[in-house]
Amino acid sequence: MEKQIGKNVSSGAKKVERVEKETFTQENVDSNTPAVETTKTKKKATMSKETPKKTARKAAVKKEEREAKGRVAEAKKRAEKKADLKRAKLEKKAAIKEQKLEKKRALEERKLQKKELIAKKKAERKQKRADHKAKLKERRVERKAEKSARRELLKNETKAERSKRIEREKRERIALKAKKQDARIKAREEKLKAREAARARKADDKKHRREQKTERRRTTGFGGWLAAVISLGTACLVLATVVTAGAFRMNDMAAETESGYRSTLYEMVSTCEDLDDSLGKLRLSGGAAEQRKLLTDVLVDTALLEASVEKLPIDQATSTDISSFINRTGTFARSMLAKISAGSALTAEEKARIKSLYEVNDAIYRELNTLITEMSAGELREFFGGSGNMAESFTELAKSTRPTEIADAPFAKEGNIGENRLTALEEISSSEAEALAEEYFAGYRIADVRYTGETVTEDFSCYDFVLTEESGTELFAQISKNGGKLVFFDSYEECTNKNFDLEECDALAREFLQELGIEDVEAVWLSDMGMVASLTYTTVENGVRIYPETIRVRICEEKGRVVGMDARGYLLNNKTYDTAHALSREEAQSKLDGGLTVYSANLALIPLDGGETVAYEFGCMYGEEEYIVYVDANTGDEVEIFRVMSSAKGSYLR
Repeated sequence: MEKQIGKNVSSGAKKVERVEKETFTQENVDSNTPAVETTKTKKKATMSKETPKKTARKAAVKKEEREAKGRVAEAKKRAEKKADLKRAKLEKKAAIKEQKLEKKRALEERKLQKKELIAKKKAERKQKRADHKAKLKERRVERKAEKSARRELLKNETKAERSKRIEREKRERIALKAKKQDARIKAREEKLKAREAARARKADDKKHRREQKTERRRTTGFGGWLAAVISLGTACLVLATVVTAGAFRMNDMAAETESGYRSTLYEMVSTCEDLDDSLGKLRLSGGAAEQRKLLTDVLVDTALLEASVEKLPIDQATSTDISSFINRTGTFARSMLAKISAGSALTAEEKARIKSLYEVNDAIYRELNTLITEMSAGELREFFGGSGNMAESFTELAKSTRPTEIADAPFAKEGNIGENRLTALEEISSSEAEALAEEYFAGYRIADVRYTGETVTEDFSCYDFVLTEESGTELFAQISKNGGKLVFFDSYEECTNKNFDLEECDALAREFLQELGIEDVEAVWLSDMGMVASLTYTTVENGVRIYPETIRVRICEEKGRVVGMDARGYLLNNKTYDTAHALSREEAQSKLDGGLTVYSANLALIPLDGGETVAYEFGCMYGEEEYIVYVDANTGDEVEIFRVMSSAKGSYLR
C-alpha cells in the first residue's frame, strides 16, 4: 500500500513536473525565446503569429541602412567639394604670387638693362671724350708746329719780304671783309625779295578769301569790318614794302621821309590805344554780340599795327618780336570770332588769354606814349637813323612782347574735348587711388604717400597725392576719380649733365607709357629744355596724327628717368574722327611755295576755328630756317604755318 502510494506520488510528481515544463515552454514561446514544440499545430500557429513583426523589423533595418548610406555619401560629397575649393584657392594664390614674382623679375630685368645701357653710354661718352682730347692734342701740336715754322720764317725774312708779306695779308683781310659784306648785302636783298613775294601771296590770298566771303551769307556788321581789314591791310602792306625797301637807304632820305616816320609813329600809338581799349572791354564782356564786335575791332587794329611796324626804321629782331605779338593777337581774335559765330562761348582759359594779351598791349601803349611825349627832335632824328636811346627803348619794348610760355608742340593747348572717356569709367575711392599711385611709381623707391585732397575741374575730378622718395624728392601726382588713371605728375630734380640723348629719352618715355597701358601713340615733337627732354606724343588713327589727343612727357637727361607727365588730352578726348581726305600728298605738296624744301610729310587732324580739319603736315626748310606748314587735305588751302625757333629752353614754335 505504501509502495502504491509512493508510485502514485511519483506519478503525480512527474505529472506536475511535466505540466510545469510545458507551462515554462509556452511562456518562452510567448516571450520570443526559442523553444521546442511538441506538436506541429503549435509550431504552425507560432510561425503564423511572428512573421509580420519580423518583416517590419527587417524593413526598418534596411531603411535605416539606406539612410545611413545616403548620409555618408552626402558627407563625402561635401568633403570633396570643400577640398576642391581649398585646392582652387591655393592654386589661385599661387598664380597671383607667380604673377607678382614674374612682374618683379621683369622689373629687375628692366633695371638691369637700364644699368647696362647707362654703363654702355658712359663708356661711349668716356671714349668720345678721350678721342676728342686726342684730337685737340693733335691739333695743338699741329698749331704749335705751324707757329714754330712761322716764327722761323719770320726770323729769317728780309725787310723787303716782311713788307710784302704785311701788304699781302692786308689785301687778303680786305678781300675777305668785302666778300662777307657782299654776302650780307646779297642775303638782305634775297630776304627783301622773299618778303615782297610773301606779301604778294598774302595779298592774293586775302583777295581770294574776300571774294569767297562775298559769295556766302555773312553776319550783319561783320563782313564790312572784315572787308575793311583786308582792304586796309593790303594797302598798308603795299606801302610797307615801299617804305621797308627804302629803309636801307636812310642816308638819302629827305625831310619828307622824316615827316612820314613821325606820322607813322603817332599813328602806331593811336592804334595801340584803340587796341588797348578793345582788349580791355573784351576781357570783361560776357555777351556774344558785344564780343563779336570787339573781336572784329581787334582784327582791324592788329592789321593797322602790323602795317605801322613794317614802316618803322627798327632792326629785324625788334620788328619780328613786335610783329609776332601782333600776329598772335590777330590769329587768336580770328579763331575766337569763328568760335562765337559757330554758337560757342569763350572758356575760362580763353578769357585768361585775353587778359594776358591786354596786359602786354597795355604795357606797349604806355611805353610808346611816354617815348613820344618825352623825346626831343634830335632823339627822333637819331631813331630815324636807326640808333639812339629811342631805338634801344624799342628793342627792350620788343623783348617784353615775347611769350612767357613757349609752345613745345603744334597745337599744344588747342585740343578739342570730344566725348569725355573718363566719365564712362567706374568711380574709385581715395584709398584705391593711393594703392594705384604706389603701383604707378613702383620703380621710384617711394617711402611715403600722402593724400592731400581733390581737384575738381569742368571736365574731370582727381585725387591729389604727394609721394616722397627715399632720397627726399617729392612727386605731385593726380589720379582720376573715374577709372584711377594717372592724369598728371610733376617733380623737380636738378639735372646738370647730359647722359641721355633725345632718342634714348624717347625709348624711356615709351617704356613708362607702356607700363601705364598706353601704346597707341607716336612721337611728334622732341625738344631739349636745358638738361630735361620734353617729348609730345599723339594717337594715330588710320595713319592720321590726332592732335587733340596728346601726351607730354619730361625726362631728366642726367638720370634717365621720367620727371613729369601730362595725359589730360589723351584721357579726355575720345570720339570717332572723320579722317577722310580728297588730296594726295603730291597734290597737297604742290600747293606749297617753291622756295620750301620738304623733309617730312604726315596726315594730321588739327583743331581749327573751333572745329577739326584733316591736313597734310609738312616739315620744311627755307634756306636755314625751319617751318611746319599745314595744307587742308580736302581744299588744298594753307591753314596754318609755324616757324621753328631755338632757345636755351629748347625748340619752340611761333
